[in-house]
Amino acid sequence: MPSPTGSVVALSSAASTVFSIGIVFLGYWGVHEDSRWAVSHVFVVGFALAGFACLGLVPWMATSPVEPDTSDVKIRVARKMFIAGMAAVWFAIALSIIV
Repeated sequence: MPSPTGSVVALSSAASTVFSIGIVFLGYWGVHEDSRWAVSHVFVVGFALAGFACLGLVPWMATSPVEPDTSDVKIRVARKMFIAGMAAVWFAIALSIIV
C-alpha cells in the first residue's frame, strides 16, 4: 500500500526540525567550552551525533527509488530512522539535564 500524499515532505520537515532543535541544544549546552570533558559529556555528544546521523539520512532514505513504484519500503525505513534519531537526540538532552 502506498504512503499518503505528502508523507515524504512531512517526514523530511519533521526530521529537519528535530535536527535543528538538537543543534541549538548542543550550542546552548556548551560543547565548545574550554573545560575538561567528563565521561557523561562524551555520552551526551555521542547520543546527539548518532541522532543527527539518523535524522540527516531520513530525507535521503525517504526519496530513494524503489521497485515497484507503489512500494513504500524506503518510507517505512525512513520513519524508523526518524524515531531512532529523535529518541537519541531527546535522550541526549535528558541525559545532560540529569547529569
